[in-house]
Amino acid sequence: MKLHSATLDRDNLSLMISAEIDFEHFEQFAEPLAAALDCSIGERQWGADRHQWLLDFEGSQLWLHYEFYGDICWISTKRADEFDVLEYLYGLLTPYVTPTK
Repeated sequence: MKLHSATLDRDNLSLMISAEIDFEHFEQFAEPLAAALDCSIGERQWGADRHQWLLDFEGSQLWLHYEFYGDICWISTKRADEFDVLEYLYGLLTPYVTPTK
């Protein structure tokens, strides 16, 4: 798994992820990502241009999103008091980030 970047967005309670993601084979990206973050995968939802997976990290419910048309991927929480979980996961992603030139 190679990521181009990972960025925290406190205002939107999100961890933004830039990577090469194949929409048709999203699980080939998302499953290794969840494993690297030590998250279990709950429900998986998808539509014409979007994937949304429920992740669990030590009791924190997070959502992994990917929108095809915007080529945007992020992990979010709905609870401001769980932003520290996203900060921790950000640290776990650092070894996988290989910036593009």
